[in-house]
Amino acid sequence: VQLQASGGGLVQAGGSLRLSCAASGSISSIDTVGWYRQAPGKQRGWVAVISSGGGTNYADPVKSRFTISRDFAKNTVYLQMNNLKPEDTAVYYCNSWPIPVKNYWGQGTQVTVSS
Repeated sequence: VQLQASGGGLVQAGGSLRLSCAASGSISSIDTVGWYRQAPGKQRGWVAVISSGGGTNYADPVKSRFTISRDFAKNTVYLQMNNLKPEDTAVYYCNSWPIPVKNYWGQGTQVTVSS
């Protein structure tokens, strides 16, 4: 399975973006998929996860603003990001959770939020 994140861009504070994580193989082979992000000078950390059963969890900074969803038919996991803040600026990646697989890291997608 290969995972590719896309959908990033430049947006003003308060705006929205929807990221997509497309799997080349069956994403159902990954029980829990997570979105991660890495800001300049900071460590990569998870922001949202979704299990094969649809259970979700969010990191505190994004609760009530981000929504993760999963479409098995399209082999895709989405991250809807609303009310974006400058501190959300980062490169976003998708991978398995809680233990990411080295070979699943792709190029990520850049999200830049201007104030």
